[in-house]
Amino acid sequence: MNAGVYIHIPFCRSRCSYCDFATGMYESALTKKYVGAVVKEIREWNEVEPGRVDTIYFGGGTPSLLSPNQVQQILDAVHHRFSVIGGAEITLEMNPAPELLSQKLRELRHLGVNRASFGAQTFDDDQLRRLGRTHTSDDIHTTFRHLREADFDNINFDLIAGLPGQTLDGWTRNLQEALALRPEHLSLYLLDIHEGTPLADQIRRGRQPRPDDDLAAEMYRVMMGRVCEAGYEHYEISNFCLPGRESRHNTKYWTGAPYYGFGCSAHSYDGGFRRWSNERDAACYAELLEQGRSPVVRQVQLNGDDAKAEAVFLGLRMMRGIDTRHYRNVFGADLKEEHRDDLLRLSEAGLIEIESDVIKLTQTGALLSNEVFAAFI
Repeated sequence: MNAGVYIHIPFCRSRCSYCDFATGMYESALTKKYVGAVVKEIREWNEVEPGRVDTIYFGGGTPSLLSPNQVQQILDAVHHRFSVIGGAEITLEMNPAPELLSQKLRELRHLGVNRASFGAQTFDDDQLRRLGRTHTSDDIHTTFRHLREADFDNINFDLIAGLPGQTLDGWTRNLQEALALRPEHLSLYLLDIHEGTPLADQIRRGRQPRPDDDLAAEMYRVMMGRVCEAGYEHYEISNFCLPGRESRHNTKYWTGAPYYGFGCSAHSYDGGFRRWSNERDAACYAELLEQGRSPVVRQVQLNGDDAKAEAVFLGLRMMRGIDTRHYRNVFGADLKEEHRDDLLRLSEAGLIEIESDVIKLTQTGALLSNEVFAAFI
């Protein structure tokens, strides 16, 4: 099974109020040092025997803050260490911004970056300001146009539903604007409030309204209807695509494929029973590499029950569901027998469907997926 490579770029122009990722403010000198550390980590990496790779994903943060030369340095290191197959999917996350001119995007495209993913989040300028975003709705349209001019034919938008003060009409307008541009892929999320973020503090202090769970549920239902009617496939709980345009990299996370993460806070999985992750702080991460030390700070050895639970609750994120025959081949166990009572309860509640050898979420189950997953953890 081909692996994926994830590169974490933690730098942003500003900090969004809802974000709890490992990110920090962009500084040219630190970024240069950090890129050197990532290149060193990749070139010296020996966690497992390097094999074939068919996806590379630059996430963050805002990877588009890197110069094309810095992106090339990292890609050269990946090609040096791994066997990257022809036609590999190479994704770079970005934020809509006036400085993302067609020329820079053409340079990235020339380097082999063939998929762009950017955080539109909302087309409402007032909401963008309240979230701490630095772009406007116009920037979304401009960036999309520049990507098309630079020959990007695989583009993803991120949009968030359930923002404080967002109405159902406002969410519907967001969907309409996104669908009018017709990107190849849409990642549509319900807002999560993470403790320790500025947004959580603002809500606690009453400076932002608390999101309405019932309204968010209705937004999710409208989302599924409108997007699927427009010809997109609902292939994962939060992800929709035009035919054949699934995120090949992200699909690895849900289907048990190996992936190897580089950079601060990056996570890895060997495709079997071992997971590991890197130092979270960017400066500490770079310092470890400079000292010739491993940036890995946590390793987890999964036991058989852990691996089976992960296979179920990650696999169920895919709307096609889980093939119980495959589960039996991998684990030598009958999923239907192991969880007979849970499956019956979830089926009677209308949260899952069981069709011959396939178990999958219903639309209601997708909305209440955490309740379904809890039965298998």
